[in-house]
Amino acid sequence: MFRLPKATEITTELLAQFLDRHKREVTDRYQKFYDAYTSDHEILHAQEKPSYKPDNRIVVNFPKYIVDTMNGFFIGNPIKVTCDDEKVSEFVEYIEQYNDQDDNNAELSKICSIYGKGYEMYYTDEKSELCITYLSPLEAFMIYDESIIERPMFFVRRYTDNDNTEWGSISDGYGVRNFKITGGIEWLEDDWQPHYFDGVPATEYVENAERQGIFEPVMSMVNAYNKAISEKANDVDYFADCYLKVLGAEVSDDDVQFIRDSRLANFYGDDFEKIVVEFMDKPSNDTSQENLLNRLERLIFQISMVANISDENFGASSGIALKYKLQAMSNLEKTKERKFTSGMNRRYKLLFGHPASKVPADVWVKLKYTFTPNFPANLLEEAQIAAQMEGITSHETQLKVISAVDNVQEELNRIEEENAPQEETVVDRVMFGNSEQLEDEPYSQNGGGGVTEVQGKVLNGAQTQSLLAIMSQFVGGFITEGQAVNLIKTAIGISKEEARAILKGEMNEQ
Repeated sequence: MFRLPKATEITTELLAQFLDRHKREVTDRYQKFYDAYTSDHEILHAQEKPSYKPDNRIVVNFPKYIVDTMNGFFIGNPIKVTCDDEKVSEFVEYIEQYNDQDDNNAELSKICSIYGKGYEMYYTDEKSELCITYLSPLEAFMIYDESIIERPMFFVRRYTDNDNTEWGSISDGYGVRNFKITGGIEWLEDDWQPHYFDGVPATEYVENAERQGIFEPVMSMVNAYNKAISEKANDVDYFADCYLKVLGAEVSDDDVQFIRDSRLANFYGDDFEKIVVEFMDKPSNDTSQENLLNRLERLIFQISMVANISDENFGASSGIALKYKLQAMSNLEKTKERKFTSGMNRRYKLLFGHPASKVPADVWVKLKYTFTPNFPANLLEEAQIAAQMEGITSHETQLKVISAVDNVQEELNRIEEENAPQEETVVDRVMFGNSEQLEDEPYSQNGGGGVTEVQGKVLNGAQTQSLLAIMSQFVGGFITEGQAVNLIKTAIGISKEEARAILKGEMNEQ
């Protein structure tokens, strides 16, 4: 961690010192982690063996598997940011959609797992919109003060362009200043340019308090595994291309070529019993190698605390057994969750404090973050558990058990809407056989023998149903007024004027 006494003014000389320290840190530490994740392991750079010996270089990329598995578990389900204030929730949603923040969060989490820490930088674009991006320790670092709470003082970003020219920027609590490195540091502006954020516009996210990457403790074992499995591959090559031993007979060059081509050895001699032709066997230590590989693999997953979900016995586990197998990784996830929450608090504190924000600066304290670990789900088992909780817990607690429910409150609202009584319409009465009429309708049912009186005309049951069907079609907008009049006229044997009067009565009622 880089630190300075509070209120120290940054100079080109002081900045150059920090840039040199950062470059050494990248070379000695972080570049190795990047190489490990991208399959550039130590075995590939080992001393070459003599040309007559097999020299396999096999990389088993445990670091990538560990990082990707952990982050799929931690952030495979995107983080949900909510607030009781609807206006704040809408603004947060806009910021996250504008910046594609779900992807940003996932990449930042991966960076933290690889290097032990990562950075988030804030700025405004040409549209004056609040923007968020992520950076790795390979290209950025933070300078803190020497207080017990370690307040950020400066944030430095550096990069190299296509012409191999190095550029950078440095930000403090007031503004930002760009520079170019050409032998020394050259400022590109005469003074600091204000950024209008209430503090250094960047946040350091950490994997843990030690800022240690998730696979760093097991790298020595990964290197040992690569070496062991490479030697095993060499042994296979030895056996596939072993030496033919010929004793008691002279073999010419032509005979050697014949043996290689025909794979046949046929030697004659006076004392044929003394002739020995056989392959030379290399002592086998296959059992020892397999034991070593198995032991290293178990230790790698055990020490990294990430489950080997590719294990054939993993998928056959029940719900409770599965949770026990994932307990260590779950503990790791909880630690990372707390560290991520701390970083997100600073994120929204800075964003809400900017003049471009559409919500009060202090409302960030009301934000709630929901992390949903990507546990393998047994929906049947979850539904059974939720059903057994009926009458014991609230409906909200019941729904929290079911992983298929993303937002419990939204689901409760949907249930309430579905259970609300629905207003009965003419169409409902016709479709579902409810012919109970309103007092003001132009037709009434006398309740005897299925006979209906409409406008002084007595209708039988079939005519009544036809009339109801026609009027429902008209009210629903499926037929025009003229079509409805003609259909009513034909169905119940009345004039167009009488049919229109019935229709007008219905229209007035509607």
